[in-house]
Amino acid sequence: MAEFTHKRGKQQDDSGLGSVLDVLLANARLVLGVSGAAVLAIATLAVKRLIDRATSPRDEGDPKAEQKTLEESWQDLALIKATQKPPKKQRREDLSEPLLSPAPPPAPGDAREPRACPAPPAPPQVESSPPRCLTLQEKLLSHYSSHLAVPETQAVLARQLARSICTELQNFLRSKCPELPFGSLFLSGPLLDGLGALAADHVHFMLPVVLDATLWSLIPGEDTVVRNPRYWMIKRTDLEYFPRGHSSWDKFLVGQYLSSNMLNETLHKLLVASINWPAIGSLLGSLIRPVVASRELKLEVKHDQVELSVALFPVVEMEDKVLLAAPPEGLVENLWLESVGRAEVSKVRELDAGDSGARQHCLRILNSVCRSHPALHKLSGSPLVHVVLHLSATSSDWAEGSLAARFQQVLEELVGYLEKGVLPSYFNHKVNLFCELLDEEIEEMGFMLYRAVAEPELLLKEK
Repeated sequence: MAEFTHKRGKQQDDSGLGSVLDVLLANARLVLGVSGAAVLAIATLAVKRLIDRATSPRDEGDPKAEQKTLEESWQDLALIKATQKPPKKQRREDLSEPLLSPAPPPAPGDAREPRACPAPPAPPQVESSPPRCLTLQEKLLSHYSSHLAVPETQAVLARQLARSICTELQNFLRSKCPELPFGSLFLSGPLLDGLGALAADHVHFMLPVVLDATLWSLIPGEDTVVRNPRYWMIKRTDLEYFPRGHSSWDKFLVGQYLSSNMLNETLHKLLVASINWPAIGSLLGSLIRPVVASRELKLEVKHDQVELSVALFPVVEMEDKVLLAAPPEGLVENLWLESVGRAEVSKVRELDAGDSGARQHCLRILNSVCRSHPALHKLSGSPLVHVVLHLSATSSDWAEGSLAARFQQVLEELVGYLEKGVLPSYFNHKVNLFCELLDEEIEEMGFMLYRAVAEPELLLKEK
C-alpha cells in the first residue's frame, strides 16, 4: 500500500512537473524560436531524468541496475553539455565566413535530394585610399616628362632630314646664284637649342650673307626711322670711290641701304617657283612644299615619322652683331632685326653648367604653358629667357629640387614687368622686349599671370 502510495504520488508529481514543462516549452517556442526551444527542451529533459533517478528507490545489490543507471547519467551529462555551448551566432558583418556550417558528406549509398549551392560570398569591400595631392614640383616634373620629352629617335630623324634638305638647298643656291656670296647654311632654332622645343618639328635655316666690311657699315636702331634699338640698317659706304657694282649685293640696295625686303622677295621666288621640291622630297622619302602666302620664307616637310616646319633666315654678322632679314610688319622696309638667340642659349647653358641648374627645364615648361594659352603665346621664346637670366642674377639656387619655387618666381617677375610695360633685354637694357605689345595684350597677360601666381596649376591644366 505504501509502495502504491509512493508511486501514485510520484505520478502526480510527474504529471504536475510535466504540465509545468509543457507550459514552459510552449512559451519558450514563442520567445526563443524553434531552435532555442529545442535547446531548452533537451536541457529540461536531462534535468528531469536526474530528478527521477534521485527520487526513485535504488535496487541495492543489483549490478545491472547500477550499470544502467551509470550509462543514463553519462547520457544526461552529454545532453547538459550540449546545452551549455549553443552554436555561436554568425556575425552578419563577417562576410568572409559562410553563414551556415557545411553539412557532413553523405554516407555511401545515401540518396539525398540535390540542393542548390549557395552563392559565394561577395569579396570584402576594400576602400580605395583617396588620391594623393601632388605638389607643384611633382606636377611640373610630370608635365615635363609627359609633354616635353622628345623621343631621341624622332629628334635624330628630324635633324637628319633637316640637314639633308639644307644640303639640297645649299647646292641649288650655289648653282642658281653663283654671283651671290652666300655662306654655308646651318641649322638653328628650338630643335637644336634645347630651350623651347615642344616637339621635333621646328627648325631654322640660317643663310649667311657675306659682306665686305670695307663697303658696308651698321646704323644703330636709335638712329633709324623707327627709333627702335632692336632694328638696324646696313649702309653702303664709299660710293664715290667704289660705285654700285663693286659689291655683289648692290642689286638689293634701296637708296644707300641693303634692303632686307628685296632679298627676302628674291629668295621667296626661288623657293616657290625655281626649286624642284617634289624631286627632292621623293629623294628624301618625304613631301616638301613651300608656304606661298607667308611673308617669311617657310617650308612644310611631311615624313612618315616626323613633320617639320622650316623657316629660312638670311643673316648678316658684322661688328659682333647678328642681324636677321626679318623686318617688322608695316610700311617700314629695309630694316634688319638684331638676334641674340645664340647669346641666350650660350648664357643659359653656361649658368646651368656652373651650378647644375634646371633653367633649361624651367624654360621648356614656361614655353609650353605660354604657347598653349592664346593670351600668353607672345611671351614664349626670347622674353622668357631674359626673365630667367635677370632672375639668375639674384636667385642662385636653380637646382632641380627648387624648380617649383623658381617657376613661381618667374611668374611673379613677369607680372611685375607687365605692370611696368617694360622688359629690358639682358644684353642691352635699351631694348624693351614688350615694345611691340598692345596695351590690351599686356593687360590680358597680366591678369592671367596674376591669377597663376596664386595658383600656378592653372597653367598646367590640359587644354
